[in-house]
Amino acid sequence: MSDELYLVTGATGATGRSAIDHLLSKGSKVRAFVHNDDDRAAALRASGVEVVLGDLLDNEAVQKAVQGVTSAYFVYPVMQPQLVDASAYFAHASIAAGVRSIVNMSQISARVDAVSHAARSHWYGERVFDWAGVPVTHLRPTFFMEWLTYGFQLPLIANHDLIKVPAGNGRHAPISAEDQGRAIANIMLDPVPHAGKIYPLYGAVEMNHKELASAVGEALGRTIRYEPESFDEFGARLNAIGMPKHFIQHIVAVYRDYQNGDFAGINNSVEALTGRKPMTVGEYVKANSTLFQPKQQ
Repeated sequence: MSDELYLVTGATGATGRSAIDHLLSKGSKVRAFVHNDDDRAAALRASGVEVVLGDLLDNEAVQKAVQGVTSAYFVYPVMQPQLVDASAYFAHASIAAGVRSIVNMSQISARVDAVSHAARSHWYGERVFDWAGVPVTHLRPTFFMEWLTYGFQLPLIANHDLIKVPAGNGRHAPISAEDQGRAIANIMLDPVPHAGKIYPLYGAVEMNHKELASAVGEALGRTIRYEPESFDEFGARLNAIGMPKHFIQHIVAVYRDYQNGDFAGINNSVEALTGRKPMTVGEYVKANSTLFQPKQQ
């Protein structure tokens, strides 16, 4: 094992945990930056990971977290505002600490004129890291497979055999956090070829939501149907289940982008970065099938 130290923020989240697993499999030393000292943090410690507590909006905590770090993965919660602030704190602290490379989690809808506040912030966050001068690689994934397990979707699948969002006839190739985590780790371990690059990330098969519902149903041995929803109905439903307003504004806006084709496409980036093809929706659902079983209401 070398003396190089890899910092993973969002370490108890889906992409962070996957990146950590892959780094550990390579014998790397890992520091995890977590918000809460809970069972997930305890599991990280048990696997040999150094755990530090803090918030990405706490400049002092960020400065401490990056000390002695070779490469870092930066990911900010999609549910929360102030991404640009957090990016600036992290970039400045990384420069001062001599961090040699950063992998930044952005999103496919990031652009300067995005209607989504979060997507626009991702674009500016990318520019903050670019301007800072630390070699950085930006990842722009399409919708995660994990969105099937979010609170606005999972209960409908589990209890009503239903996928319901305002997707229209838009298409995307759902990508798993596990595949992204392997890509993140590999870039961190060998950052030079990827410095300054932006990678759109896609899953194995591009599909519309009728095809997505069919793939989920086939994996579960049930008939799952897709029901289109209006933007207003979707926003009201998210508000009724207590989703943060920042997230509601974001997800309603990006589903407009989705209908316009901004999430469509496919490439071989995951395979090129990891040496393995990305998993299919069916493989993901089968691996997590217990999540989709009916729950008592």
